[in-house]
Amino acid sequence: MRTRYRVLLVAGLLLTLIAAGMIGFHLVEGWDWFEAFYATLMTISTIGAEPENQLSRAGRVFNAFLIFAGLGVVGFTIGSFTHAVIESELGFLFGRRRMKGEIARLKDHFVICGIGRVGRRIALELSNHKLPFVVIEKDPARIAWAQDRGFLMVTGDATSESVLSEARIECARGLASVVGSDAQNVYIVLTARAMVPNLPIVTRASEEAAESKLMRAGATNVISPYAYTGQRLARLLTRPKIQRFIEQSFAALLDENQDLQIAEVAVGSASVLVGTRLAETESRFQLGVTILAVRWNGGDLKFHPRSSEIISAGDILVALGTSTDLTALERLAAHSDKV
Repeated sequence: MRTRYRVLLVAGLLLTLIAAGMIGFHLVEGWDWFEAFYATLMTISTIGAEPENQLSRAGRVFNAFLIFAGLGVVGFTIGSFTHAVIESELGFLFGRRRMKGEIARLKDHFVICGIGRVGRRIALELSNHKLPFVVIEKDPARIAWAQDRGFLMVTGDATSESVLSEARIECARGLASVVGSDAQNVYIVLTARAMVPNLPIVTRASEEAAESKLMRAGATNVISPYAYTGQRLARLLTRPKIQRFIEQSFAALLDENQDLQIAEVAVGSASVLVGTRLAETESRFQLGVTILAVRWNGGDLKFHPRSSEIISAGDILVALGTSTDLTALERLAAHSDKV
């Protein structure tokens, strides 16, 4: 039985037993309702004090049936309570074991350190896109929030190497350090960078002075929510139409119904794209993608590149398109055969 159903059933049996005892003593012995209620409690609790000692023969017969019924209800109550406790404990233990097993099998996942306001948004975004991730948190209330949503959890301090190892940071695709303290974020970034030198790490900075420290600690990217919000508000004041266009563009990218995405595509040495012009991604290969930017073989990122630019091995194309077209582009970038 479910725990809630058991609680309701126990409460209903107890109330029914008390009501039956009150009515019985009132009718058999002629006692008032309070005295009948008190006598019923004495019987059910097996104390047996006054006024049960003043019962008539008919009252004793009724009281005997009430005692047997009370023992049954009390026994059922104790059994239900014990069952609920054992079920809860076993469920917790098996749940933790199952979660550890799922985390142990994770690969190419994301690690979120801290599940505050920013961390929650990251977790919900990854969950909406069906991307694997694990959360590291030590605050009980925040842990409960994550567990209610079925997120994989590691309980502990994210500055600890053992905790990061439990989250399988060595197999992770990226890490987000978004705890509330800049100092803690610095420690987390330092620890994570020492454990996995090539891991992409993004973090937040509450103070401007912390941004440079986080970058020196090894962060790949540092975001200041206050600076970003200030820039956004300034654009709304000075260039509201441009800001609305930016927001609508991002909303379209996040809308799963429109199937519009931005992806980074690395060009391999054996790719059929090597030596071709950017314009040929559409005319020659018939891909409905738009190349927004190109990082030329490890160099600087160039936005709005010319269509005559030549693609080389090692370039990274930032493309806009549907998931189908982007998948086709990724295959062309990785293999020599046309897809």
